[in-house]
Amino acid sequence: MNSEQILKEIATEVSSCTMCELHHSRKFAVPGEGPENSDIMFIGEGPGFHENEQGRPFVGAAGKFLEELLAKIGLSREEVFITNLVKCRPPGNRDPRPEEVKICTKTYLDRQIQAINPKVIVTLGRFSMNLLIPNAKISNVHGQPVQIKGRLVVPMYHPAAALHQGSLRPVIENDFSQLPRLIAERDSISQPQGDELKDEQEPKQLSLF
Repeated sequence: MNSEQILKEIATEVSSCTMCELHHSRKFAVPGEGPENSDIMFIGEGPGFHENEQGRPFVGAAGKFLEELLAKIGLSREEVFITNLVKCRPPGNRDPRPEEVKICTKTYLDRQIQAINPKVIVTLGRFSMNLLIPNAKISNVHGQPVQIKGRLVVPMYHPAAALHQGSLRPVIENDFSQLPRLIAERDSISQPQGDELKDEQEPKQLSLF
């Protein structure tokens, strides 16, 4: 099964998933979208009102801002893969619960990352950041790349943060402006050593990396 088929299979599974209580408030699941061979993958938190209505990620105000940010670095949303930690909208836009994140990550997100095998993962917001960079504060690490098993991870504020706190807009814009340079320089960033790399190729172990 090729990457495109795997992503379609995941999308089908997501649409009828009942593994956690989020499916009760779901109108449309939001598996994510983008090329199966994308070099860049954006991971947000979870679908909002508009995403739940349309079944697509980042289609509300935050999505429009994300498209503006991409355009400024010469990219369109059609060139990158965009998804979320959880694929169904948390009721009332509450934070996703740890058990919901765990189920959705292990069941769907891990497989999406394996299928796409992006060179760069950009986390949008503290929830997806903490999944990959535990115990970090986004105010301290935003825009600072780390190399994990040959893949560049760049934590960034969620675009919605700029809509709620205008002072963050130039911060987010500046972080995005650095993305092309970070991608170009990714091979020069130090990689983890030793045991951290041993399980990278073990197919039986579903993990983000």
